[in-house]
Amino acid sequence: MQPVKEKYSLRDLVFYFLKLGTIGFGGPPALVSFMHRDLVEERKWISEEDYREGMALSQLAPGPLAAQLAIYLGYVDYKILGATVVGVAFVLPSFIMVLALGFFYVQFGGLPWMQAVFYGIGAAVIGIISVGTYKLSKKSLGKDWMLWLIFGLLAFTTFLFEKEIIWLILASGLLYWLYKTKRKPSTSNSFLLFPFLLQASVSVGEYGLLKQLGWFFFKAGAFVFGSGLAIVPFLYGGVVKEHGWLNEQQFLDAVAVAMITPGPVVITVGFIGYLIAGVQGACVAALATFLPCYLLTILPAPYFKRYGKNKGIKAFIDGVTAAAVGAIAGAVVVLAKRQFIDLPSVAIAVTAAVILMLFKKVREPLLIVLAALAGFVLRSLLD
Repeated sequence: MQPVKEKYSLRDLVFYFLKLGTIGFGGPPALVSFMHRDLVEERKWISEEDYREGMALSQLAPGPLAAQLAIYLGYVDYKILGATVVGVAFVLPSFIMVLALGFFYVQFGGLPWMQAVFYGIGAAVIGIISVGTYKLSKKSLGKDWMLWLIFGLLAFTTFLFEKEIIWLILASGLLYWLYKTKRKPSTSNSFLLFPFLLQASVSVGEYGLLKQLGWFFFKAGAFVFGSGLAIVPFLYGGVVKEHGWLNEQQFLDAVAVAMITPGPVVITVGFIGYLIAGVQGACVAALATFLPCYLLTILPAPYFKRYGKNKGIKAFIDGVTAAAVGAIAGAVVVLAKRQFIDLPSVAIAVTAAVILMLFKKVREPLLIVLAALAGFVLRSLLD
């Protein structure tokens, strides 16, 4: 028997995503687990089934995972209007923040304090998303050994290759579908070529700078799978290596800005766009990046709603969900490997995780603030 959903207004949902976009730290792994905890478990606005469908669609389509899931959850009960206003509400707060940081960065020639603050925040984020991934895996996988096998495979490959592999995510859905329906695999799976086509690189002519920015960031939003984890190397290759719009240090600072601000990690495109072409560049970069993920969420959403209860499709979605959670777990390990540079950083992460596990009422923003202060003090003492 399905749990009864609580009634909620579009205004309630918009305010929730405004809040999450304002105080939701930790990138995609943390944000999707926050949505599950808040909207499915606590408020009961969204059903477990709708959440899983949203996760599956967000993983199957290219673009930023957390933003796609937010858009889909807005669509569940309020269709295109809900998807649109929820998407804007989720992205807008962090966009405004990166604009402000971009202004101060340009005015003062860099943000030397950023690395000290990020030292503490980054470590706490590892602890936060580890707890979120643990809870999400328990909820999503249950005691099904095949789902846990898929989870482990994706966690390992994501850690090994440091990116989410869309073929394994798709294959996981197919594998679990075969396992649950007892069907034999078909050789006519040419539809799986679609993601390869999305990876194609298309050159542009001699357009103006804003047009170049728009096309480049549209590709970043439309042609890259793997959310924040995969988009960073794509951005680096284009922004630094191909076009030379930013130098190495500026790009690293842009990534740090994405991590110390709440909301989707991909919002770093706003900071990058600002450094390249001011406010206009920031707006073009953000709009071009998020437009594809918006379209690739609302266009297939009705079919997910209509056919999502089919047993075969449900099995496929369950397999993709297990793969998605495994990829998130692998991403946590990748981030931890880069973040843990000494014992104090490990201690901050462990402390954050233990506090969240033991004290249910403690929320993440408080931990982020305390970790930022601890990081600033520790780096000042160590330096």
